[in-house]
Order: sequence, then C-alpha cells, then structure tokens
Amino acid sequence: MRYREWLNIWLENYVKPTHKIRTFDLYKQTIEKKIAPYLGDYAMDELSPIAIQRYVTEMLENGNTRTGKGLSYNSVNGIISIIQSSLQTAYRLGLTQAYVGDKIQRPKAREKSIECFNSAEQKRLEEAVMTSKKQKLLGIIICLYTGLRIGELLALTWNDVDFEKSEINVSKSCYCGEHGRVVDSAKTEHSKRVIPLSKQVLKILRMMKKTSGSEYIVSSKGKPVTTRSYQRTFELLLKNLHIPHRGFHALRHTFATR
Repeated sequence: MRYREWLNIWLENYVKPTHKIRTFDLYKQTIEKKIAPYLGDYAMDELSPIAIQRYVTEMLENGNTRTGKGLSYNSVNGIISIIQSSLQTAYRLGLTQAYVGDKIQRPKAREKSIECFNSAEQKRLEEAVMTSKKQKLLGIIICLYTGLRIGELLALTWNDVDFEKSEINVSKSCYCGEHGRVVDSAKTEHSKRVIPLSKQVLKILRMMKKTSGSEYIVSSKGKPVTTRSYQRTFELLLKNLHIPHRGFHALRHTFATR
C-alpha cells in the first residue's frame, strides 16, 4: 500500500469520526497540498526516517509554494504531527513493520516578537474605519477593544450580543474549509467566554445593527464574510494607510497591551 492510500483511509476512518470538522478539514488540506505530493508515492515500509527528514528540511526551506520560501516552524511541526499520528495508527494495525515517526527531528521554534500597533497607528486605523463607507470594517475596532480573533468575530450573530448586560457571548468560530466558509463551535472550552463591552463598542454595534441585513454582525451586502476575504481587506487597509504589514492577530495583541 502506498502512503497516499493509507492517508485517505486514515482520514476517513480514524480522524473524521473522532475529531471536530475543523480539524478534519485542516488535516485533509494539509495532506492534499503538503504531504501527499511529496511522500504519497512511497510504499508504507519504504517511508524511512531519512526520507521524512529530507521532506521536513524541504518544507522549512521551500515549503510555501505561493512565495517560494520556507514554511514556519509551527506549520512544519503541525505537518509532522499528522505524519506521526497516521504512521502510529498504521503500525498499531500491523501495516508497517516499525514505527518511524518517533525518529523525526522537529525544528525548534524561534522566539518571535509580539506584533502590535502603537498608539499612533491605532488612532489612524480607528479614524480610517470610522470614516469608511464599508460597515464591515467596524469589526476591526470591535477586535481592538475586545481581543476577539478573526474567526470568532466573523462567527458572531446578533443573538450573541446582550445589549442590556453590555456583553457578548463567544462560543463559535469560523474558518475557510474545503467547500467555503464553515462555522463551528469554539476550538476549546477555554475559548468559550463572555466579554464585557465598552460604551464605545456598544455604540458601534447599535449603529451596525440598524442597517444590518444579516444575522451576522459582520457582513457584506447581507452575506457573511470569510476569514480569507476579511484578512485581505485588513491588509489592504494597512497598505493604504502606509502602516507596516501585520497579521490580523496583531489587533488581539494590541488589545492585550492597552
């Protein structure tokens, strides 16, 4: 049996029944795009520690097919976890003579400085959002003052907001799955929480609700927004304001520093 065949069997019979749909989609995309094209043609017992380690090195150096650069240490470690889990199950079922996953050397993550916006940049961001005609951009300010992640923001519905208690209930998250936008329960129990809302955020939410044509707080022309498109919108806003590029998560980091 080729490793590619086993990965498909493992996904459908050992991952799908026991994991959240978000995890299954992530594993499937990673296997189809990052693992199978490189290791899929190996016979199960031909998949040696050296072959896997060479693959790991390739991912670290050239794994990002879009930019031609290497994948992050975290991304590569995530790939290694999938390989190890699939090979461990195969060994337990007697499909391989030995388990080689424990011989993979993981890259050590380098410490990264936490990215956040300084006060001047935050002020420019807020001014640009408040004067924009695109109501969906107001979600950026909501994140700045609540620490919400992008997936949590875009999964919020008006039923999650309690205007009387001035709080918002976070219990869901959305992501881009194989067939588009997917809303799922929060990744962990710790992610489920109730966040108190400031008067500024409450005012923004009331303003948004008056003209909203969707059950979702952040929408575009009455339709929900994907994390991928909202990330692009955010990046374009930074570019237009001549603010150095940062990921959307920098809003959450900024909230934590204020």
